[in-house]
Amino acid sequence: MFIADIKRVVEQVSRDKGIDVEILIRALEEALRSAARKKFGSKVDIEAQYSPDTGEIEVFQFKEVVEEVDEPDLQIGLEEGRKLDPDCEIGDSLGTKMDTSTFGRIAAQSAKQVIIQKMKDAERDAVYSSYIDRKGEVINGIVQRVDRGNIIVNLGTTEAILPTREQIPRENYRRGDRIRALILDVLYDTRGPQIVLSRTHPDLLINLFKTEVPEISEGIVEVKGAAREPGSRAKFAVSSHDSDIDPVGACVGMKGSRVQNVVQELRGEKIDIITWHVDAAKYVCNALAPAEISRVIIDEENNAMEVIVPDEFLSVAIGKRGQNVRLASKLTGWHLDVNSESKYDEMMKRGYESLVNIPGVGAGLADAFFEKGIYSAEELAESSVEELVEIRGIGQEKAPVLLENARQYVIEAAEAAERQRLEEETRAVEESEQPEEGGGDEVQAETPADESSEASDSDMAASEDTP
Repeated sequence: MFIADIKRVVEQVSRDKGIDVEILIRALEEALRSAARKKFGSKVDIEAQYSPDTGEIEVFQFKEVVEEVDEPDLQIGLEEGRKLDPDCEIGDSLGTKMDTSTFGRIAAQSAKQVIIQKMKDAERDAVYSSYIDRKGEVINGIVQRVDRGNIIVNLGTTEAILPTREQIPRENYRRGDRIRALILDVLYDTRGPQIVLSRTHPDLLINLFKTEVPEISEGIVEVKGAAREPGSRAKFAVSSHDSDIDPVGACVGMKGSRVQNVVQELRGEKIDIITWHVDAAKYVCNALAPAEISRVIIDEENNAMEVIVPDEFLSVAIGKRGQNVRLASKLTGWHLDVNSESKYDEMMKRGYESLVNIPGVGAGLADAFFEKGIYSAEELAESSVEELVEIRGIGQEKAPVLLENARQYVIEAAEAAERQRLEEETRAVEESEQPEEGGGDEVQAETPADESSEASDSDMAASEDTP
């Protein structure tokens, strides 16, 4: 094969498959080595190399120069060797060019298989290297087929898979439909690189807004987070580095044009765009909008917040099936517990009463505990002596006594609650076993068959005697 032919074939394959020319030449060299070994055996010393001067891939067989030849395939005599190279000595290795046309059909088939396999490996490596750095990028493709719920997407140079778990619920695609998805992962598999797509990941929402909102791509508006329940609702937090630019307004666009394009791409998924705030409590209040927030109690140790809302806003803050508070929790990273004002007041009242009922604690100390942030006997029992000593009216001697009394009170209250629960369960079981009045089956005395027949005969006689 001459250089023009090799160059033409190799360049065409390289262009079509995206494989480096050097890799293809190495594959051809390996194929010819394999073909030679198939023809002459695996022991022969074969070398194949591409020669730019002659424009062909040459195959050489190397033999060791010896005095007496024992293995003709591996050795050559000194006299014969000097015919090839007059300067050769014993121990040298001489290479002779082989005629590739003598390899035969089986050797040619072996070479073909090697070339095919090498090309597959090279193509797999090329695809992997071109997509591994594109993780997190949004890509367009065409639906090729649906395989057991998974959508196979044609990306042009290769195929990708959109697993069932990464699809938006109730979203259907047919063959030939255009699809837009996030490159979630690129796996190096023996069968080829597996590009995994996603339409449920929050980064898809972020990338779609980057496409629609120039202020985000320019860095003026920064995306602080996103949380989704795919196909239903999403929350999107943004902030602005320019005080003259409203981050929410920039994402919404003129008459909502920008956000509507994203909503349309996500098949009608509702999107709440909120303003990020450096204060965590304020950020949580923004995330729970449109509900009004009365107060927020922060527990930094457990990364939790208790959010108190007016009674009329409780359902709005929680959302349908808890969706609003769940998304707000995902977005802010805080565990949120939403309660109404009436329930919170009732909890505070019960906690205050539990403090007052502890021996040694009066109304004055209970008020002091409330100022310190201790709102119930349980919280007092979990406190330390050092924390209590800081409260006015409590010294080093009194603090351990109060802690012991609180712990004892909590234990007794728990035992009393358990007894009450058992009593209620027992009462409920007894009531369920009793027959309902007028609702059960009537119990009738069994009458022997002969007595029953005699009674019926006498009744008939009585009726006959009656005028």
